[in-house]
Amino acid sequence: MGIQPVNLPSRSDEIPSELGGLRMTKQRKEVYGVLLDQRDHPTAQDVFLRAKERMPSISLATVYNCLEALVGHELVKQVNFDRSPSRYCPNLEEHVHFQDEATGQIHDVVFKEGVRLEDFLDLPQGVEVRELELTLKGIMPGSN
Repeated sequence: MGIQPVNLPSRSDEIPSELGGLRMTKQRKEVYGVLLDQRDHPTAQDVFLRAKERMPSISLATVYNCLEALVGHELVKQVNFDRSPSRYCPNLEEHVHFQDEATGQIHDVVFKEGVRLEDFLDLPQGVEVRELELTLKGIMPGSN
């Protein structure tokens, strides 16, 4: 499911000048670096506040444009929960998101080894799933 760019950086100091066909301007590097360095599924506002600490001249509009470019080039995923603001995730491995209703925190949850969608979804014969977006809500143990 989905096309994943090869050799993605895991830290902000590994971001090259071009990535996935996208020229990484200093603003894009800053925004992407924020997502890589603190993988807590921030909103655009959160990204803006963090980026502004290291790049005081960056605007909220620039952050939104950078996030849109990163999502459009499949370098990050946009995560949506109901009517909440979009959040951003640099983890491109197959996973789902779990939101702890007690704390609001969002956690990446991977599938157990060997489990396939067909194992728990009654998909029509021959269906090819190209993208998976699954969000779960509940309470994490110890978060009350």
